[in-house]
Amino acid sequence: MEYRKFNENYVVRLNKGEEVITCLKELCEKEDIKLAEITGLGASELVEIGVFNVKTKEYNTKTFEGMFEITSLVGNVTRKDKDVYLHIHINFGDEDGIVKGGHLVQARISATSEIIVRKIDGEVGRKLSNEIGLNLLEFNV
Repeated sequence: MEYRKFNENYVVRLNKGEEVITCLKELCEKEDIKLAEITGLGASELVEIGVFNVKTKEYNTKTFEGMFEITSLVGNVTRKDKDVYLHIHINFGDEDGIVKGGHLVQARISATSEIIVRKIDGEVGRKLSNEIGLNLLEFNV
């Protein structure tokens, strides 16, 4: 991973073989990013996504291997119990143009990925909602 900081924003390049979630957590820890918006695109050879089942309160996950274009990577950075918490969704297309998407669990880069991390002044936490089964935004930080 390579990146450059511009004011309070970061332009990030991930390289072949790097994993998106791992690299973004590393960046946020190193640069003490507490609240930010994430956008990106790129190419991946392995993508694992989840879809949240509101009845069971669990993510159903699927892993895809092949040649994929990441057409959209969107999400945010917050903190849960002072630890970096990433909430990212991904859309990715195969060589036939069929696009899939969901909650990003992991994505391994096959060529490169270009990601913008826009830091927001402030801090928002996360708190588990037993009713919903998800870590919801918590504004009383």
